[in-house]
Amino acid sequence: MFTLLDILLRRIVLRGSLKLIDADGIAHGYGDGGPPRVSVRLADRRLERQLVRDPPLALGEAYMHGRLQMVDGGIYDFLELILSNLESEPLPSWTKSFNAARYLLRRLRQFNPSGRARRNVAHHYDIDGAIYDLFLDSDRQYSCGYFTEGADLEEAQLAKKRHLAAKLAIEPGQRVLDIGSGWGGLGLYLAKAAHCDVTGVTLSSEQLKVSRERAAKEGLNRAVHFEFKDYRKVEGRFDRIVSVGMFEHVGVNHYGAYFRKLRNLLSDDGVALIHTIGRAEPPTATNPFIAKYIFPGGYIPALSEMVASIERSGLVITDLEILRLHYAETLRAWRERFVANWDKAAAIQDETFCRMWEFYLAASETAFRYQKLVVFQVQLAKRIKTLPITRDYMYKAERGFLEHEGAERPRMAGE
Repeated sequence: MFTLLDILLRRIVLRGSLKLIDADGIAHGYGDGGPPRVSVRLADRRLERQLVRDPPLALGEAYMHGRLQMVDGGIYDFLELILSNLESEPLPSWTKSFNAARYLLRRLRQFNPSGRARRNVAHHYDIDGAIYDLFLDSDRQYSCGYFTEGADLEEAQLAKKRHLAAKLAIEPGQRVLDIGSGWGGLGLYLAKAAHCDVTGVTLSSEQLKVSRERAAKEGLNRAVHFEFKDYRKVEGRFDRIVSVGMFEHVGVNHYGAYFRKLRNLLSDDGVALIHTIGRAEPPTATNPFIAKYIFPGGYIPALSEMVASIERSGLVITDLEILRLHYAETLRAWRERFVANWDKAAAIQDETFCRMWEFYLAASETAFRYQKLVVFQVQLAKRIKTLPITRDYMYKAERGFLEHEGAERPRMAGE
């Protein structure tokens, strides 16, 4: 086996057990012999060198194309074994040259004019929508849920919408802008629970179609309007602005323009709420596998990058919450659902797609568990006096939305 790969694995895998079968069929052991125990097979010698040169990209591509084969355990088990060890023993510096180069080039790759933004969104969100039904909740919430003890995915996603609505402090009849409105679930929830008028904008034609169908089916066409539009083209004034899972697609070069646009769209007493994946460490490059196959143009910000642009925009941060591990639990549920529906997904796409998607979900979950990824919920206003100075109003609003949900839910027999 390639000597550098052997050295690398001996340095990384100190706890647990990894058996690696090389291209010549020779087994190599790493770790302390204890659990967890994972076995993998490398299909060719070229892969050994690729794993040393560029581990994040080579690993994902190898699994996707069947060159990295799981013998004992699944790809999540393998990634968890590696990343849990890397928590205390980071990769040696000589393995990080590719990532350093990507970081230096990030601003070029993050150039995101309207045309490129549309293409990037279509790459991920305009695939056959049936795929998403195989792993998302019934409302197609494609962002971090809000988990309380014992909650399942459906409950966590409903709690997330309730949590966001409470932070917006919406009054009946107010105008709300939903930037990156997805399949419409949050906008429809806000219209029903908070009795407001919602405008949702998206760059996905597939999501727009579904959103409009849902609004019509629920009789909310007058209260909720979905449009195919770049946020940069939106005009008018809004009392509230919410954006969930969209800031990751803005592009680091465009943060200043993004927050200035929010300020221009907000009424004088307006409130904005940004829900985004973030990193609890200094800025770095996007995972190359995710950038190439899943979210082209995507970027996970450090809080320092966001705050600098917010301060220059003239907006005030009125509340900040950091959700830890909630996305790990969300991704666990998505991954388990997807794997349970593997045959259905393969019938819609193919086996290569399924391995790519499983790797995406597994790698993302382990990143939230072991690599300092979190979720930021950043509340913004033009005026420091716009909102109450304690969070009591949020808790009260959440209780009210919970009661509203209970009143709307059809009673089951025997209740």
